Amino acid sequence: MRKAVITIVVVLVALFVLSQAVFTIDEKEQAIILQLGKYVETIEEPGLNFKIPFIQTVSRMERRVLVADAPPTEFITLDKERLVVDTYTRWRIVNPHLFYKAVRDEHGARLRLNSIAVSKLREELARYTLWDIIGIQRKPITETVRQHVNEVTRREFGIEVIDVRMKRADLPVEVQEAVFARMIAERDRMAKEARAEGAQEARKVTAEADKEVVVLLAEAEKESKILRGEGDAQAVTIYAAAFGKDPEFFSFVRSLEAYEKLLVGGTTLVLGSDSELFRYLESPQPTE
Repeated sequence: MRKAVITIVVVLVALFVLSQAVFTIDEKEQAIILQLGKYVETIEEPGLNFKIPFIQTVSRMERRVLVADAPPTEFITLDKERLVVDTYTRWRIVNPHLFYKAVRDEHGARLRLNSIAVSKLREELARYTLWDIIGIQRKPITETVRQHVNEVTRREFGIEVIDVRMKRADLPVEVQEAVFARMIAERDRMAKEARAEGAQEARKVTAEADKEVVVLLAEAEKESKILRGEGDAQAVTIYAAAFGKDPEFFSFVRSLEAYEKLLVGGTTLVLGSDSELFRYLESPQPTE
């Protein structure tokens, strides 16, 4: 019985020691082995590994790409504009031993990365105007910052910087309000100018149209008078030719026209019976 207990204890101790000696690294990890706090070796390949129990320890690190997100920071541009920029850095550990010795863990690495990136970005942004930064120079600026940060962190921290990006670049709130007010005022001025130009053009078009109307009416009136005069002249000529052949008939027609104008409903005329006007209304005298 005693031997059985001892055997079980030995087996348990052996299993415990074995569990302390065996460890695995998966494809997302890499690690270094420390012996009493001193570096022993780096394990980069995934799989089963061994260490000395209780003496050696394993410090695991990410193999995947990590992100360091810097807090929004205010910068001054070349044209003395204040700009709030929010940046982030994508990075990975390429030298686990140097990484552990320099920054110890991911938190320390992010602090150092953000500090270096922001410092270099401040230097670069001071060389460009606001419109350059938010325009075509944005990508070259971030690439210059990335190269610098990568050079420093690879050499000093065992970190490779893959990318540095500006998530946003905004004016401070109080400056935004002033800029927006200025933009609104400028748009109002442009709108007033456009409306004034439109009104002036409308008056010009209206004046031209009125002028054309007057000219057309005058031409039409002139043409109508000419035609009316020509018609009257032709009528007079025709009448003269027609009535010249029979003056008595002409006198008769003119009298009928006078009757038509004078003898309308409600008209009262007091004329002598021997009036020339009524000579065509008298009964004809019988001829002997």
